[in-house]
Amino acid sequence: MGNYKIILSGGGTGGHIYPAIAIANELKSRYPKAKFLFVGASDRMEMEKVPQAGYSIEGLWISGIQRKLTFKNAMFPFKLGLSLLRSRKIIKSFKPDIVIGTGGFASGALLYVASSKHIPSLIQEQNSFPGITNKLLAKKVDKICVAYDGLERFFPKEKLVKTGNPIRQDLLEIDNKTIEAKDIFKLKHGKHTLLVLGGSLGARRINELVESQLEYLHEQNVQIIWQCGKLYYQQYKRYNEMEGVQVHPFLNNMDMAYAAADVIISRAGASSVSELCVVGKPVIFIPSPNVAEDHQTKNAMAIVEKQAAVMIKEQDLDTDFQPEFSKLLGSKEERESLSKHIKTLALVNATKDIVDEVEKLLKK
Repeated sequence: MGNYKIILSGGGTGGHIYPAIAIANELKSRYPKAKFLFVGASDRMEMEKVPQAGYSIEGLWISGIQRKLTFKNAMFPFKLGLSLLRSRKIIKSFKPDIVIGTGGFASGALLYVASSKHIPSLIQEQNSFPGITNKLLAKKVDKICVAYDGLERFFPKEKLVKTGNPIRQDLLEIDNKTIEAKDIFKLKHGKHTLLVLGGSLGARRINELVESQLEYLHEQNVQIIWQCGKLYYQQYKRYNEMEGVQVHPFLNNMDMAYAAADVIISRAGASSVSELCVVGKPVIFIPSPNVAEDHQTKNAMAIVEKQAAVMIKEQDLDTDFQPEFSKLLGSKEERESLSKHIKTLALVNATKDIVDEVEKLLKK
């Protein structure tokens, strides 16, 4: 009993990879004898991140459809055909008891093959507006775990379970870590700390904003933890020489970064939004406009509509950033109100609840 074989597929971005790893870790804690295999896109970050987490991974030659006419688009049908063939071989060889998808085109090919072979299958949709892959899979899979209300617009209602998105468990204890966190980052106590997050690769427009506002932030007596992303670190690392500014390519101790922050600027990817609800700090969301179906704006709006965060669109940053930030910094009441409201949206047991649904399918 418990010698299950489990395939997990998701990737392209951290928002698809880390939920899959969190689900695998919870399953492993319940079923130590289970065997796991990840399937991702052969040229994306999951090929590095999944082995670092201790799991095996197979790569598919697959990529998304671009919004304009490109050579990559012309190759898509060929890549899809090969990925479906490769998925069939992987499933035939591994013989999974269940297949779990967390989004991305690699998960589409694999889940399609698994469900057509009547292998139990579950998808976890992180966003308030689903991507094309999960929309296409919805009728074929057995269960769909979601993080937002209202997704019966896109998915069969009888398959939906609202679980939330998997989050790092160390974030649950950050309220007790503020003093330790400020010491770790060598920050001044009693001074407001701004945490800037642009995702693991970085966000060009957010970095440009921070660079242009450094003098203003200094005048506001704000110290900054600026995670600029590894793609931009060489460009911005010189600002480490400025008083009260520290630039990082990546933050490995995210719990401490969150604990040290008084205000956070962030993109609105689904995993980030879920983490920030748990963290419960005042947030200014700057959604990326360069994502499928503008889903980051929809993610952010789902929080803003509950009076739980501020959102500024990229196109409005030059005019709106200073007034919005000054208003937030100048009003303890406003900061406390945002914190109170965003915490009510947190779903802290998401990983366990998703794995409970996986167990139901395994034991059917």
